[in-house]
Amino acid sequence: MKKPTQISKRKLPALSQDPYLRPYFGQIQRRSDNAILLEKKLTGKNMPLEDFASAHEYYGLHKKDDCWQLTEWAPNATAIFLIGDFNGWHEDNAFLLKRAGNHGDWQIKLPLSAIKHGQLYKFKIHWHGGSGDRIPAYCRRVVQDHHTKVFSAQAWDPIPYIWKNNFTRKDTAPLIYESHVGMAQEKEGVGTYTEFRELVLPRIMNAGYNTIQLMAVMEHPYYGSFGYHVSNLFAASSRFGTPEELKELIDAAHGLGIAIIIDIIHSHHVSNELEGLSKFDGSTHQYFHEGDRGKHVAWDSRCFDYGKTEVLHLLLSNCRYWLDEFKIDGFRFDGITSMLYLHHGLGPAFDSYERYFDSSVDEDALSYLYLANKLIHKLRPDAISIAEDVSGMPGLAAPIANGGIGFDYRLAMGVPDCWFKLMNDIKDEDWNMSYLWHELTNRRGDEKTIGYAECHDQAIVGGKTIIFELIDAPMYHHMQADDKHIEVDRGMALHKMIRLATISLADHGYLNFIGNEFGHPEWIDFPREGNNWSYHYARRQWKLRDDKSLKYHFLADFDMAMIRAVKSSALLEHNTPRRLLLHDGDKIIAFERGGLFFFFNFHNSKSYTDYCIETPPGEYEIVMTTDDEAFGGHNRIDLKQRFKTQPTKEGNILKNYVSLYLPARTALVLRRK
Repeated sequence: MKKPTQISKRKLPALSQDPYLRPYFGQIQRRSDNAILLEKKLTGKNMPLEDFASAHEYYGLHKKDDCWQLTEWAPNATAIFLIGDFNGWHEDNAFLLKRAGNHGDWQIKLPLSAIKHGQLYKFKIHWHGGSGDRIPAYCRRVVQDHHTKVFSAQAWDPIPYIWKNNFTRKDTAPLIYESHVGMAQEKEGVGTYTEFRELVLPRIMNAGYNTIQLMAVMEHPYYGSFGYHVSNLFAASSRFGTPEELKELIDAAHGLGIAIIIDIIHSHHVSNELEGLSKFDGSTHQYFHEGDRGKHVAWDSRCFDYGKTEVLHLLLSNCRYWLDEFKIDGFRFDGITSMLYLHHGLGPAFDSYERYFDSSVDEDALSYLYLANKLIHKLRPDAISIAEDVSGMPGLAAPIANGGIGFDYRLAMGVPDCWFKLMNDIKDEDWNMSYLWHELTNRRGDEKTIGYAECHDQAIVGGKTIIFELIDAPMYHHMQADDKHIEVDRGMALHKMIRLATISLADHGYLNFIGNEFGHPEWIDFPREGNNWSYHYARRQWKLRDDKSLKYHFLADFDMAMIRAVKSSALLEHNTPRRLLLHDGDKIIAFERGGLFFFFNFHNSKSYTDYCIETPPGEYEIVMTTDDEAFGGHNRIDLKQRFKTQPTKEGNILKNYVSLYLPARTALVLRRK
């Protein structure tokens, strides 16, 4: 047990409004105070946190005015040689690092002529009982030899990139397009930053999304890891191009008014020793916990020790580096659940609040996340941070001033679980509207969330996307625009309704995975031995979306109209939907939000004429409907018609009702004139 610290007298108004948190209020305050004390310990009395988070400016290879300087922290090392193209990869005393101080730092200074731009290098690190080749922890460029498949650091000293666009993210709801640069292109191969900028970025702009989430940006040795087994925290993956080409992509997005956020993987680290930080200086505890606690068995990776100053120095500096060097606009923190709990979220179910405050919580990890969010928002007040947490720990996305951890948003991970449970386990006619409403609106009032129906998790091999879950094999043979197929019709109708219900009931933001908006078929499978190293499933088939003779474009056009309606009404800035009707028997959900009125008929066979729902008085016009033939619907609703409410006296109360035609498996959106 940690020794309790002095609990502050600060008030935590938002969190204290939750009656279930009251028994744990003292622990929430103590955790907050511990993070504040940790910051003071790291920074002393005068140093701001952003100055502490600048280790990348000291460690690593840097070109000074008159020399190259390379500094590394390796306290267990007995000798470190710099080896590379410039010395035939031999241990040469002219390239021997010397100890720098008593902290475990090693350093070498070389004339500028000793290393040229583009040359490869590594460390040969010796320790008691062994030695090994290692890539510097703070290196900014790592490349792989196409023949040997070996990774090496690369000296990188290009002409500095000149940014063209000054960009500040608007304070509006993020509409996120989750993307993977390598698989974003049509060809069977690895896509590049340049191809994404030229071919995919215009598509995202036209689709209306205002934020792009880039996956797999940090260097990772195994392509099939989807970028989640990171080896080099400060290196943009060279598979996709140069750092300058990534900057050009980000700059171009900024010029279109689109923010760029990246996945940041601080929850664990690849176990590879030749590429990553595991046993970097021969010890198993340099950056990670010793023994079993330092191993993530389920992920075959290493677990950071967030209680070590040097680990915090590394990770906080990593946050700053991407903000400063690449001008990215925020982060999605991956695997938060794994770092928050000693059992990594793989143990007991989170069925009571006690689970969030017992001895399984890694409070050092909580303190790190607190400091990371404080740093990010101090450096870039307009930047956003998103937590991926399946446990539902309260306070993650609550403001620091209220005792929270400071994330701007958390992912609403229960929403896709809800949809896939309905699709997999329950017949259409048995879908429960009360359950659906609860799952789509169940969120903490003191924390913002990002809603989504599916992300990359549902698309990877072994799983199915929503469209593939709904239609399955008929997608291979019945997606021609003139092919009337009952299973395809059902799948397309529900695909549109699911996405519209999700975004219209989302809290403060929305996310879509690349290509899912047009019902990209099949799964994602990166090249591996089991598929003969094929790239067939590691790409996006944009030709399907562009071909007007196929049905995919209907779904894409619907998504575009949906996003446009959400933006034009500032729907997600109006955070509380007002329920108008919930009828389990009729399978009807109706609600108002942001001046738009939504009516969903999820019934598999019943269409309703003159269906009366109480609304404010007035005349209503159609904004959009999923049944529009432009979206592959059956055109059962006249888009030009208007709806006038009819006053009805019920007792002493005068109510107004709108009478609607609601076809089966159709959603209708109205606006009061």
